[in-house]
Amino acid sequence: MDSSQSAALGGNGTLISQTNDVAASTAGADDSMQKLNQVSNSIQKTLGLIHQLYLTVSTFNAAFQMPLLQRINGLVMELDNMVKLAEKCNIQVPMEVVNLIDDGKNPDEFTRDVLNNCIAKNQITKGKTDALKGFRKHLLEELEQNFPDEVETFRESRVAAAAEFKRLAQAQSSLPNGDVRREVKISISVIQTMKCGLKIFTTTTQWYQFTTIIPSSTDQAAGAHLV
Repeated sequence: MDSSQSAALGGNGTLISQTNDVAASTAGADDSMQKLNQVSNSIQKTLGLIHQLYLTVSTFNAAFQMPLLQRINGLVMELDNMVKLAEKCNIQVPMEVVNLIDDGKNPDEFTRDVLNNCIAKNQITKGKTDALKGFRKHLLEELEQNFPDEVETFRESRVAAAAEFKRLAQAQSSLPNGDVRREVKISISVIQTMKCGLKIFTTTTQWYQFTTIIPSSTDQAAGAHLV
């Protein structure tokens, strides 16, 4: 192994591990789908055998005794094969779906109900988010009236943090595989104490540092969402 290969493995071991995990997950999904298809095919074959057995029994006479026994044996063997295939297929089915099928209803109704519940919960969450945004805006307005200098300092620190992140994004360093490793150090002014009654208002500056790896295809997508 030459030095370039060694550097690629050493400097980007985390990414290689992540790539292997993704590949293993994809292979596992394909294998699970293949096993599910085998079970589905076995079910279809079993239904066909049951239909043939029904036809044989409905027109049964002494001449059909051997064909009847053969079809019964074939049905038993296929049922046994179905059970063995199902043991290899680990797929969880909600009991609600099974109950709907037992009641003669369309199992797609369960999917519809789940989606409707998700939409309702999403609306509730959106309402809470909008309420928090409104509270934040109102709080900043009240703070600006009582502590204009401190609020201005807070806003300047946010702008400075966003500018620092943008500068680091432009001065990025590429990894051997074309991805980007960034060490971000951002200062954030934190309001530690606020007691309006006593007119106590203090701010401190804290430094947060972390390392992130971003694919080269999205190296320009670094934004100011952090602040």
